[in-house]
Amino acid sequence: MSEIEKIRSLIKEKAEAEARLNMIPYDGSPEIKETHGDSYLYVRKRVGGKLKSTYVGVYSEELYQLLLRSARDSRELRKQIRKITKQLALLGYSPAELSAEVLLNLDFARANMKSAIYDQAILEGVSTTYPQTESIIENGTVNGMTADDIQKVLNLKHAWEFVLDEDILMAEDDYYLLSHIAKLINEGFYYDGGSIRRVPVTIGGCDYIPPIPVETNVKETIKDIIASGKEKIDVAIDLCLYCMRTQIFIDGNKRAAVIFANHYLIANGQGLLVIPEKDVPEFKKLLIEFYEGDDAGKVTAFLKKKCWRRMTL
Repeated sequence: MSEIEKIRSLIKEKAEAEARLNMIPYDGSPEIKETHGDSYLYVRKRVGGKLKSTYVGVYSEELYQLLLRSARDSRELRKQIRKITKQLALLGYSPAELSAEVLLNLDFARANMKSAIYDQAILEGVSTTYPQTESIIENGTVNGMTADDIQKVLNLKHAWEFVLDEDILMAEDDYYLLSHIAKLINEGFYYDGGSIRRVPVTIGGCDYIPPIPVETNVKETIKDIIASGKEKIDVAIDLCLYCMRTQIFIDGNKRAAVIFANHYLIANGQGLLVIPEKDVPEFKKLLIEFYEGDDAGKVTAFLKKKCWRRMTL
């Protein structure tokens, strides 16, 4: 492995660890406080040089064990991040500074991440409401949803946290980045969810049957789309639609495609691409027409008009 490949691998590993750290619902050391004979759980964390306790809930052994696991996982992830940071420094890596425009777009993306995850979940047929989605994102759990649907929302959060890492925003938009996004999207469902599909698949409600993808062709097509010279939003839409129609992975292609396209847009300071809940039926109709006819005109126009969220200054 070359030095550049080592640096790229370490950056992705660090970003994934930071994304996992951000997913821990209760970050801090658990403590038990008693009031009038009842026990309550808090997490204690140093903030700005001072210890701060945050209320979690009424004491139960299950919740207490969850807090202990969260504290242990948090320590291990921080240790891993420090180790990787040291390895990158030894390799001479110094992160480049993002432009003011990209940093502004990054803040815009972070502020809209919850709604983007909710809209993506609805696009995938996940049975959730916005409050339920918000609860999963903030606490990792919610009542009234299947374990699979909760996992899909958590995976979306993980993938978004990954692409919103500042080091990852500097990474090239290529097949390898897309594959890692797909791996995060499919975590807990498929062991090789980030590997190129090697089995036939069908698409519900559609006569189009995507051929088995060839890795070299996928890599070259992604490169060609990015080098096309089109406007940034058109490149992002082309990347998104190509990944969806090709069905590169065994599952999660729409989710991975949207997040991949957004990585490109955010890294170029060009807003977000999100299919709003209310427009999902129309998008699915246009997407099937695109699948079956290979004419991207209508669905491209739809995405530019109704799904491109731009920053307003």
